[in-house]
Amino acid sequence: MKNTHFHRFAAAFAMLVALAFGCEPASSQQQTAQSAQTAAVAPKPDKTGKVRLSEAEWKQRLSPEAFQVLRQKGTEYAGTGALLKNKKKGTYVCGGCGLPLFSSAHKFDSGTGWPSFYDVVSKQNVGEHDDRSHGMERTEVVCNRCDGHLGHVFNDGPNPTGLRYCINSLSLRFVEDGSKE
Repeated sequence: MKNTHFHRFAAAFAMLVALAFGCEPASSQQQTAQSAQTAAVAPKPDKTGKVRLSEAEWKQRLSPEAFQVLRQKGTEYAGTGALLKNKKKGTYVCGGCGLPLFSSAHKFDSGTGWPSFYDVVSKQNVGEHDDRSHGMERTEVVCNRCDGHLGHVFNDGPNPTGLRYCINSLSLRFVEDGSKE
């Protein structure tokens, strides 16, 4: 993997930023509870195909940790995500609305401490925005159906795309191949 030292530096820096901005690491139990809560009933899109819920509805639907990441653009601590080491075959869907985002076939170990993917399931499902927060220039990645914050994409990933989608576990839910979801 190219730029391994950079990835480790970036992970450490992101952890310091998370600490500075009050992010709390979530336990695997909290993440599992959030996944079960979200899996219960996916919110229905409106006529435009968007899921639009009030802040109170999102707070009721998501765990506090998932709300902080998906709705307030937070970051979980590096190395703490429940899906980081997941090796099962399946699809990673939005933790807010259930839209398919990433395939396990595109997942790789970037060494950064967050689940990383080199491609998306569909370009229509994932949006990108300039992010100049915290004194950095990055590209934010969002769910195009509910506008939930997922993480960031960088141009230092593996072939064939050269991209690294660095995604918070708390913004995702995993649906294993063969499940009845």
